[in-house]
Amino acid sequence: MVELKHEILRKIGELTRTIHAIVEPKFKEYGLKRGQFLYISRICENEGINQNELSNLLKVDKTRSAKTIKKLIEEDFITKIRDENDARAFLLYPNKKGKEIYKKVIAEENRQIDICFEGFQENDKKIILSLISKMTENIEKDWNKLKS
Repeated sequence: MVELKHEILRKIGELTRTIHAIVEPKFKEYGLKRGQFLYISRICENEGINQNELSNLLKVDKTRSAKTIKKLIEEDFITKIRDENDARAFLLYPNKKGKEIYKKVIAEENRQIDICFEGFQENDKKIILSLISKMTENIEKDWNKLKS
């Protein structure tokens, strides 16, 4: 029988799914559907980002990204404006509604951070961030091959 080398990815997935299970119902009250809060937060943090850059940042395929962006535009959370330097591209900006929701999203994200890091020292947080960042950097090489 083949054995799993390490449980870390399962634990990271479990953590992510648990957090999403907690925040999704809250964000639904604001009119957001599954996962849309990720798009709003990244657009607010990177005003003028194009769809391709956003897809890469979120590690999602362009089709899924396009559908979510379309819905966020229809719900008046974001606006897309044609890029003056590239007529084929559109830049994404949060609307007033998107900026208001962003504040709530970040407040909830900070609440989750506080819960997850309860009992941790500041140095522990730095070590965890460093290790997860290195893991992300490693796996992105494989993801970049897949997407090319």
